[in-house]
Amino acid sequence: MSLNPNLRYVQIAFNGSIMQVRRILPQIRYDERIIIEAGTPFIKREGMAGVRLIRRMWRGIVLADLKITDGAREEVIFAANSGASAVTVMGSSPIETLNIFCETCTRLNIYSQVDMLGVINPLKTIMKMKIPPDFIVIHKGRDEESNTRNIIRYKDIAKVRSKFDTKISVAGGLTLDRVRSAYFNGADVAILNIVSPSDPNDGLLESSNFRRLIPMILSEVGS
Repeated sequence: MSLNPNLRYVQIAFNGSIMQVRRILPQIRYDERIIIEAGTPFIKREGMAGVRLIRRMWRGIVLADLKITDGAREEVIFAANSGASAVTVMGSSPIETLNIFCETCTRLNIYSQVDMLGVINPLKTIMKMKIPPDFIVIHKGRDEESNTRNIIRYKDIAKVRSKFDTKISVAGGLTLDRVRSAYFNGADVAILNIVSPSDPNDGLLESSNFRRLIPMILSEVGS
């Protein structure tokens, strides 16, 4: 599936188990504005079999959040062979890794996402790359959510846009109530984690009625 440059997107991240995916994903009606993410904890728990399951259940864009730090060529191939249409690399990785990552994604026709978690100057990082990524992720990490002084660095969106025509995703404790703010600040993609009742982080409760919740979120995305 190809991205529509005129649309904004919502990314729903599964971080639990295969059982969570089997229970919740059928409740999410297909919409081209939805990206389904196989989150890092999910992949560590279920392996690439978990990515393949999501691909069988979802015909739209599937992101494998591998957070690659090295060995980019092989790991992008893992993701592509498992049915992912997008994959992530850490922006703090060596420039050689970032270049190999984007080159391999381009060759395999898979979307490249650079996660800027912990990166002070995302624009400077992209300017060093031979090929700019399809997405960058402005990311306030899950462990940072408890620190109210740490905020999503929305100001980086305008800085990147001044030089590059790349889609920008935003992550960091987003909920239904905070999605509108992400788009208002210029994000193309709002990333929402599915969380358990015991999870201290914000997101979409796994006990929610997703048949009702997802249309509410999409109403903030626009058409």
